[in-house]
Amino acid sequence: MTPVPENIIKPRAIIFDWDNTLVDSWVVIHDALNATLGDYGMEKWSLEETKSRVAHSMRDSFPDIFGDEWERAGEVFYGHFEKTHLERLSPLPQAENILGELSKMGIYTGIVSNKTGRLLRLEVNHLGWDKMLGTIIGSGDAKRDKPAKDPVEMALSGSSIPPGPDVWFVGDAPIDMECAINAGCLAVLVHEKPPNDAEFGPFMPHWHTAQLSELSNLAKTL
Repeated sequence: MTPVPENIIKPRAIIFDWDNTLVDSWVVIHDALNATLGDYGMEKWSLEETKSRVAHSMRDSFPDIFGDEWERAGEVFYGHFEKTHLERLSPLPQAENILGELSKMGIYTGIVSNKTGRLLRLEVNHLGWDKMLGTIIGSGDAKRDKPAKDPVEMALSGSSIPPGPDVWFVGDAPIDMECAINAGCLAVLVHEKPPNDAEFGPFMPHWHTAQLSELSNLAKTL
């Protein structure tokens, strides 16, 4: 865990990324993507390639992979993905407890993800977490997807809380930190490895922790 910034303030809202921040979903995404690549006669990717190349939303990433066929390839991908994504959905340790604690503390929580909104909400509802969360924003819901600020503003629109330093954006990847900074929020990285300049560049997180539970612990002490 990096030192807590001296000027950090108690959050009025915490916006979370979804995949691999609150739930473990890389294997499901990877399997569906490789099945789609195989359908198109393309070379399959390693898991590390999938992690590094699909952080952006489908409408931002698939044209680079499939060219003019990207929309059709997206339909094929979702055909594979929807077969197993709910049964293989696995919450990360303590995620449900932390959302419950934040809700009891009166801290508004929401989701901003680059997973298609319909599927994102299916997953949230499947876990029964919709009762603890405010607005759930996925790809295609806002005019632009992450890392643009649009989905963060949409996620906060029903809370009367504007983006600012008392809104924490929590994620596991550089694109999440870029989104947080673009929106003017506190960028919080939850990842086992500390961030480095080569990976994060101008979008270094304001705070890093390896444990999701540190979020609620810190919020309690502010």
